[in-house]
Amino acid sequence: MPLPEVPQDRTMRQDPEHQQWLRAEVARQVDFFRPSLQTDGSFAVLDFAGVPLTGSLQELHTTTRLVHSFALAKAAGLPDCDPVICAGMDFLWNRHRDAEHGGYVWSVDAAGVADGTKLAYGHVFVLLAAASAKVAGHPDADRLIADVSALIDRHYWDEEAGLLRDEFTRDWQPFSTYRGMNANMHGIEAMLTAYETTGSAIYLTRARRILDFFTGRIAPRYGFRLPEHYTADWQVDADYQGNPMFRPRGTTPGHSFELGRLLLQWWDLAGRPESDAPEIARRLIETALADAWVPGAWPAAGGFVYTLELDGAVSVSDRYWWPVSEAIGAMAALQNHAAQPQDEEWYRRLWAFADLALIDHARGGWFPELDADGKPDARQFAGKPDIYHSVQAALLSQVGCLSRLPASLRAARA
Repeated sequence: MPLPEVPQDRTMRQDPEHQQWLRAEVARQVDFFRPSLQTDGSFAVLDFAGVPLTGSLQELHTTTRLVHSFALAKAAGLPDCDPVICAGMDFLWNRHRDAEHGGYVWSVDAAGVADGTKLAYGHVFVLLAAASAKVAGHPDADRLIADVSALIDRHYWDEEAGLLRDEFTRDWQPFSTYRGMNANMHGIEAMLTAYETTGSAIYLTRARRILDFFTGRIAPRYGFRLPEHYTADWQVDADYQGNPMFRPRGTTPGHSFELGRLLLQWWDLAGRPESDAPEIARRLIETALADAWVPGAWPAAGGFVYTLELDGAVSVSDRYWWPVSEAIGAMAALQNHAAQPQDEEWYRRLWAFADLALIDHARGGWFPELDADGKPDARQFAGKPDIYHSVQAALLSQVGCLSRLPASLRAARA
């Protein structure tokens, strides 16, 4: 179903037909990803048609994001989400969890552990999945929250810095001095969700400390762009370049959209204290919009370049689905706080581009990347790897909140 036209005399999110379309888009995404669940309780990566790809590893972020996404879908009222939530929670405890050394391994296959690396990035997603599963009523959610929170305390949380360390071997030996924004940003996401779920103040406090570093100290020094990579003593490492998807060189505008929205979420949960958090959030988001949007005629243009140099120059011009998804969520958050005319313009532009170039209207799901002509491509990704970003774009667009998304989704259908 294509994006409906909304008259210019009303905001798009207030239009009943648009809201109906958003609900239908969530349902289509969920239906597309249901076949990820295999008969043995594992999850498969799906090709463009939704057919499971054979021989793929099950990575920790895939398992956790499916749990989280289907828990949100359940809150939005979609039926039959429990099989995916329950299978994912079981797989986390019985397959990803390392019974020998503790912690959660990065990937497994039919034979056992494929990559035993213990990443902060993966562990905070375990916390996110567990917290979301608790909201969905899963009976083992508290057990998983307690286990992964203790691991984060013991191995990843640097109390002096107020930030997360990144990586260890399977038996918890440090093998690098790398520090990164990505794990810390998703740590904020997980901690805020855990705070919403459990009420434990430590999660809110730690999220604030991470935000203070990146949005209070780093962003103003770098023109409200966010360097991705750091040394052991948290100095910017401008020359670092690792995994091209998870650790690209420079700055990643999509992360500015996410962090801006998370800053507003923290501010709301903290009781909306007197602070410049809303202004910083808007500055981060609007800087990324201005830096990274590809101008010109669609679909050969539009969307966002993947990475920038620290001065804002384009580094990697590839275009992926997830920065567009995160920009939509960021614009919804700005509108929910204090809407400006440009927010409506961007919200319309982003959904129009997603509808034209990214949403697979024939089969469901979103195409993950585009070539230079705006056609679906498969250089970086195999198939359609993820529901997490795109389903949140459609869910965040439905509510008027800055925090407590599941509760707002349930209230919207009451």
